[in-house]
Amino acid sequence: MRASENDALIIQAIKHTTKKHEVKMSREGNLEAPTRHALDWKNPDFYDEEKLNHELERIFDICHGCRRCVSLCNSFPTLFDLVDNSPTLEVDGVDKKDYMKVVDECYMCDLCYMTKCPYTPPHEWNLDFPHTMLRAKAIKFNKGEVGLNEKILASTDVHGQFAGIPIVVQVVNAVNSTKLMRNVMEKTLGVDKNAWMPSFATEKFRHGAAKSEDFVVKNGERTPGKVAIYSTCYVNYNEPGIGHDLLKVLDHNEIPYVLVDKEQCCGMPKLELGDLEAVAKSKEANIPHLAKYAKDGYAILSAIPSCTLMFKQEIPLMFPDCADTKLVQEAMWDPFEYLVARRKDGLLKTDFKKPLGKVSYHIPCHGRVQNIGKKTEEFLKLVPETTINTVERCSGHAGTYGVKLGHHAMAKKIGKPVAKLMSNIEPDYISSDCQLAGHHIEQMMDENGLKKSTLRHPLSLARIAYGIE
Repeated sequence: MRASENDALIIQAIKHTTKKHEVKMSREGNLEAPTRHALDWKNPDFYDEEKLNHELERIFDICHGCRRCVSLCNSFPTLFDLVDNSPTLEVDGVDKKDYMKVVDECYMCDLCYMTKCPYTPPHEWNLDFPHTMLRAKAIKFNKGEVGLNEKILASTDVHGQFAGIPIVVQVVNAVNSTKLMRNVMEKTLGVDKNAWMPSFATEKFRHGAAKSEDFVVKNGERTPGKVAIYSTCYVNYNEPGIGHDLLKVLDHNEIPYVLVDKEQCCGMPKLELGDLEAVAKSKEANIPHLAKYAKDGYAILSAIPSCTLMFKQEIPLMFPDCADTKLVQEAMWDPFEYLVARRKDGLLKTDFKKPLGKVSYHIPCHGRVQNIGKKTEEFLKLVPETTINTVERCSGHAGTYGVKLGHHAMAKKIGKPVAKLMSNIEPDYISSDCQLAGHHIEQMMDENGLKKSTLRHPLSLARIAYGIE
């Protein structure tokens, strides 16, 4: 029998066997962009630990066979070490009690889902690693296994009560910077004594924000011509200068603005804990106010990527049937996403007065997963005599993760390559849309003996480039 005839018989036999036994072949990876299912967090099965462990085992087995995400957060090395040290060298050899070791290393950056995993929906394997970790965190929280120290760290509005009272702020900031108090914070709150911590502002952003000029509203093809500012906890309580610089940039471009009349924490710190009921309360406090601005035709801007992402993604996935949430989602903008869109509308001024020299710019994870592209980089490249060195890696800070005693060392390990990449051009400025990441990178550069540079938020760099004092 000739080879070609033999091959034909083999192919015919395979087709017959496949048809007889209804064998279904899974395709390898997605060709489509990842899509997201709503978070079914109100379903009682969501909190069923046995069903969770079954899903974790399924997902861990897929991840073990792929290992594409090993270079991201420490969840994946932790998982693979558990597998490689198990009796079977497979996921079935891992004690289910150790599953939480993987979960605890996840800080909800979403990079695995949005940039790495080939098996996300619409792939039939339907793998959503971050939201499965969130489900596990929610069960852990509901079982009362989250400590008081973690709950306090995640209560940003509570911390913010210190801000804006000059004498109190000065005392609190001074005490918090002492070695004695840092040792106390490490023992009581689990905050690593070596981790960088923000100071409180003597005046809250919302109290000191300048009122907008009465500019004519100029709507563009892509952009509303008026802006509502969601201040965020960090800008309001810790670094109001970022918010003031945003207002100055809007004023320079003759864009009228208002501050949202009432706001609370977006809920991201509570989400990372698995406290979904607290997220729901934040949603109920914020969405009705924000929806008014969306209905009135405002672009809503938030200067902190994690806060922006909450309203663009996480809250809509928790409340997919809420019409007001959908309106806010559609009206929410990253500041540089908005400014670059204004330029495309022919409505952005590019009369930059001052070059920025060499800038090392870090794109934070929660900026990357918004799927808006490198808008901050695009804006900064408009400034004459300015060189931009862009770094697209996780800084390791990740909200409260990077300051916790059990995680700070790993956060530094994750951030060290970023610090080295940022220092490559010996920049005049280092910058990140996430100011917490910026401070973490600055700390890594200092600890690794790299050339010191001035840390400035991209909105502050925009203000400097425009020549605004």
